[in-house]
Amino acid sequence: MSPRGRTKTEQEPPPLADTSGLRAPPVTARGARTRSALVTAARVVFERDGYLDARLTDITAEAGCSIGSFYTYFSSKDEILQAVIEVAQDDMLHPGHPRVGEDEASPEVVIRESNRAYLEAYKRNAKLMIILEQVAIIDPKFRAVRRARSAAFAKRNARGIKDLQDAGLVDPELDPYMASMALSSMVGRMAYNVFCLGDKATMKQLVETTTRLWANALLLKVD
Repeated sequence: MSPRGRTKTEQEPPPLADTSGLRAPPVTARGARTRSALVTAARVVFERDGYLDARLTDITAEAGCSIGSFYTYFSSKDEILQAVIEVAQDDMLHPGHPRVGEDEASPEVVIRESNRAYLEAYKRNAKLMIILEQVAIIDPKFRAVRRARSAAFAKRNARGIKDLQDAGLVDPELDPYMASMALSSMVGRMAYNVFCLGDKATMKQLVETTTRLWANALLLKVD
């Protein structure tokens, strides 16, 4: 994000899914359909039962295939979870690029539309976000990957804040990275409380409140 809202080419954040152990995609159309059905079924079962209580037999029953078919494509519950995350991760942890034209985008508009994109993606994937919270508690490797991805997003937002500081539009005394960490964490926790825990708030309230808090915390100058 530049001072006037123009997006720059950013390094892609690290993937959340660990695909190093996944087998090569099937070479036949039938195999691809079966694997896709298993991944879709796994997401249904994980979101319904939770990761810890999900059983492979429930996944194969949901997919309408045998346990033998499962082991043709995956070796464990963790492997198919990684496949589920791989499919969902770009939408699930949306970078929040502003959906506004470059010419008319003020910093406040960029912040608002970035928050909106993130919150809408979080809402779409709220059940899976609960699973990720669960897995992060029990799996140190997944927790480390998730932390690295969060840090990448925080660094990207910090560059945007630094651009605004250089333009004289926000508080020059703020540490850009620490401000980014604090404000991004606030938005993420609000999303979790509303969409996962059931706190009451409309999307409009979430977007406007988080945007106002971002602007106020940065002492953003509004034209």
